[in-house]
Amino acid sequence: MSMQNSTNGTVADVPLPVAQAPAYTAKDFASSADVRWCPGCGDYSILAQVQRTLPDFGRPKEEFVFISGIGCSSRFPYYMNCYGFHSIHGRAPALASGLKVMRPELSVWIVTGDGDGLSIGGNHLMHILRRNFDCNILLFNNRIYGLTKGQYSPTSEAGKKTKSTPFGSIDHPVNPVLLALGCESSFVARTIDREPKHQQEIYRRAYHHKGSSFVEIYQNCNIFNDGAFEQLTDKKIKSDNVVGLEHGRPLIFGINSDKGIRLDGFRPVVVSLADGSHSADDLLVYDETNAELAYIVARFSGQPGFPTPIGVLFATERPTYEDLAQDQLAVALDTFGEGDLDAILNEGDTWVVA
Repeated sequence: MSMQNSTNGTVADVPLPVAQAPAYTAKDFASSADVRWCPGCGDYSILAQVQRTLPDFGRPKEEFVFISGIGCSSRFPYYMNCYGFHSIHGRAPALASGLKVMRPELSVWIVTGDGDGLSIGGNHLMHILRRNFDCNILLFNNRIYGLTKGQYSPTSEAGKKTKSTPFGSIDHPVNPVLLALGCESSFVARTIDREPKHQQEIYRRAYHHKGSSFVEIYQNCNIFNDGAFEQLTDKKIKSDNVVGLEHGRPLIFGINSDKGIRLDGFRPVVVSLADGSHSADDLLVYDETNAELAYIVARFSGQPGFPTPIGVLFATERPTYEDLAQDQLAVALDTFGEGDLDAILNEGDTWVVA
């Protein structure tokens, strides 16, 4: 922006001062609403880490928008001191798509759950990922329907006994990160509610990525599915059950960092580093830009003997939907002009489309 300034008969462009975002803290992003999740719910941790991360981005609160559907996770916008929508079941991606294409300068975040996002909202989730809107999608996965009191969800493990599956679920569970990769999301990651620093790093990566950012968050529901991820959070055993993904680093895990993963062709194999038969040089070095590798590693989850991967599984760059839409709009305006909507609506009872 600039203003015209006349001095001694000359005209110069004088830049207007650029508004600087206030120096926020986490408290600035906390609303006055009482947080009404069950005591001990993993959602509290996710909320706290998001509120701690947003001040790092140096932009006004008014430029952040949180959109949710239905479920425990979907209370999120009430607790954020910024703009937000609590929409209808599974439809948060549809609202976010419309907002982002009309207001591409906003930072749009979608908060959903394994039920809201993968059941009734699965279709909408698929399309926002493939279209590559520049939105950040946080999917809370507790492998249960919490708000409706303990029915099995799309991510519940086979054999899960719940109020709606008293003899055990016979469904094959959805692997959310594998689904996101199949929809060609340009950024796919996973974190855990009890890993606050890891959460913050993943949220920063998601924010700075231009395109659809999908983050699955393992979240404990201590009322209806307590301990669902205990193997990944118990300090005594989690190192044997979790492998952290770092770009350019070999896949090493274990309490004593004595296990690793190597590829035998396209088949991953867990090997020991303790007996001297293998070294770090033999192991798979992770490349987060390799989609084929991301598919292989995403399938570790739930496989006997393999650790669950957390971190960034995949990141790539491609044009966003809103940028392509704005480009088309510019071409249309150059070709046809702005037009007169009132004249079109009143020209007669029918319209001829050339």
